[in-house]
This record gives sequence, structure tokens and C-alpha cells, in this order.
Amino acid sequence: MTKKRDTIICHSGRNPFENQGAINTPVYHASTIAFPTMEEFETRDRPPYSGPQYGRSGTPSTFAFEEAVTALHKGHRTVAYPSGLAAISGSLLTELENGDHLLMVDNVYAPTRRRVCDWLLARAGIETTFYDPTTGSGIRDLIQPNTKVVYMESPGSLSFEMQDVPAIVEVCKDAGVTTMIDNTWSSPLLFQPLTLGVDYVIEASTKYVVGHSDAMLGSVTVSNEENYQKLKSSANSIGYSVGPDDCYLGLRGLRTLSVRLERHQKNALKVAEWLQTRPQVERVLYPALPDDPGHELWKRDHSGASGLFGVVMKPGPKSAVAAMLNGLELFSMGASWGGYESLAIPAYPEKLRSVTSWPYEGPTIRLHIGLEDPDDVIEDLSAGLSRFDAARK
Repeated sequence: MTKKRDTIICHSGRNPFENQGAINTPVYHASTIAFPTMEEFETRDRPPYSGPQYGRSGTPSTFAFEEAVTALHKGHRTVAYPSGLAAISGSLLTELENGDHLLMVDNVYAPTRRRVCDWLLARAGIETTFYDPTTGSGIRDLIQPNTKVVYMESPGSLSFEMQDVPAIVEVCKDAGVTTMIDNTWSSPLLFQPLTLGVDYVIEASTKYVVGHSDAMLGSVTVSNEENYQKLKSSANSIGYSVGPDDCYLGLRGLRTLSVRLERHQKNALKVAEWLQTRPQVERVLYPALPDDPGHELWKRDHSGASGLFGVVMKPGPKSAVAAMLNGLELFSMGASWGGYESLAIPAYPEKLRSVTSWPYEGPTIRLHIGLEDPDDVIEDLSAGLSRFDAARK
């Protein structure tokens, strides 16, 4: 039976009759895994990573979460990580070594740039070149003889440019270069990059998959057994291990991912369209809007939009942004997103680019629109815009 997406969400990663009939896979707290005979103990890792061997390699709680994510991505297998950043660094360290070259998109998540590329990889003798996110097949001109990985993020988490993923993948396949993408904005529900030929799909499951702002979790889904064995061996060697409670929370969140993201998109579109009419707003950065420069790419590759977007304000001092944000009632200020609650933070895309320039003079605010009534959210933002205006005068 070929199952549709919402059915996969409800049924993947569940094996009730292997767990005393429990509908949800129980939480397995384990370090030592016992074996009944010496023969089974000595063959516990053949084939590699085929079941419980030691707690660090995973428990049935881990495997259930990984199975569900893999099914949604139409992938081969998934490796769970203790955070999104662990998934990012773990993937890059799997494929890169001293003397290699990495092509990294210029609008990438700030910790990927600062903590992974500029520090971790640089210390290992890995060179990073940043490239314009609007580069499609032109990536061909940037590939060097030692380029091993091209890394994408579409849309970017602060400036929301869309990338032409199929065009980049086609060039990389011809050149023998591995492709990776941070797919956190979309989650496995709205975009399946493996179906377009991407090799590694990386997500901070902390965000939309968990969906309740109460667990740290990451995942990497790959397209074939060779990549899986490399990735899993690397994660196991570094010592990445995910707590079973977090995997349970990831599975719990996954079950409602479809209905939550449908509401996030509905609310976000209403708020974004309203913000476009406000005189204090220069531009709304949201590829689901028809006039967004990346709209056609988003529409071609994605089945929907999440609730995260940016707002470029008309020029004003930092104190005006503070006046707006500090008085919001329904928005918390927090660096994450993807939960049921609305969030608002100041953003500084101009500080996180080395190849492309940020064209706007006004301050940028990143909004995550939650599951509240959108009319209440608009009322809260309207008052905030009035405070922004007053502080500019």
C-alpha cells in the first residue's frame, strides 16, 4: 500500500506488537545492552548499526524516531543528533577532512558560519568559501579541484532567499561533489530534498518536529547505505547520543506536524499580508508571498510554508525596535522557533554576510507566527508598530 503523507505521519515509527501493544513506542532508558550468548554478543555489530548494541548507538526510542523521519523524507535512513547544530557539524565532519574545500551559502544560519565553518572546520584545515544564495547552476564556476561539499539553506533563516536546489544538485552530481541542505524551515513535511537528488538533509528537529519548545533534537537523513554508514560511524565515534525522552518528544510532535504547519502557514500569511500594508514596513521577507523574489522557486519545490519570516522596517534607531518588541504581549523573545507560540527577535543579516551585501538601511525583525488567533497577533503587532513610530520621532 502506497501511503500518503498524513498517513505516514500517523503510522511510521510505530510497532505496537513489539512493545506489549503500546501505541506509542515506549521510552527506553539504556546504556548496557545484554545479549543471551557469547556468539550473539560477538556478532552484535554485524551488520553495523542494525539494532541495539550500546546506548550510544541508539535504543528502540531512537530507532522509532529515525524511522518516522526517514519515511517522511522518502530516504534511506536517518541518524538522530542531540541538537540541530550537532547534526550540522556531524554531517560536515563526516564528509570533510584536512585540505578539503567547502562551498557554504552566504545566508546560512549564524552558528553554522561562526561556530562550525569559521572555528571548527578552520581548525581542522578545511577551507570554506561562501557563495551568493541566488547562485543556481553558476555554482559550477566556484567548484575547485578539492571541493567536497556544497551546503545549502533554502530559505535562509534570517533573510529567506530561496535557492535553486535542483540546478545546484545537477552541477554537483556531474562534478562528484556531495550536497547538503539545512531543511529546518520546511521540516520533512513541506520539502523532501532527497527526491531532488540532495545527499544529506539536515534538520533541527527542535523546531517544527518537536513543536512544543521543550526538547533539543536534530536529524540527518541520507539517500543510500554508504552515506548512512559513514554518518552513523562518525556520530558514534564523536559520541553524539540522543536521550530517549527527547526522541519520544520528537515522535509525539511529529504526529501533529501536518495540522500544526497548516495553521502556522495560514496565520503567517495573514499577518505577513497585513504587515505589507503598514507604512512602517519596508519589506516582508517570506517566500510564500506572491511578490517575493523566491516565490516561484518555493512554489515549485515546496508543498507549503512555515510560520517563520522576516520584516525589514523603515529606517529607525535601535531604541525604536526595542520599544516595539519590549511591549509585545503575545510574542516572546527567544532565539528558537517552531513551537506553538509566537516569537519576535531583532535580526542583523548585514553582519552575517561576506560575499553578498544587505541592501536595506532599516532594522530587521524576525517573526515566528504561532498558533494563536491571528487577529490577536495583528492587534499586538499594530500596537508595537505605533511604539516604533513614536520612538522614531
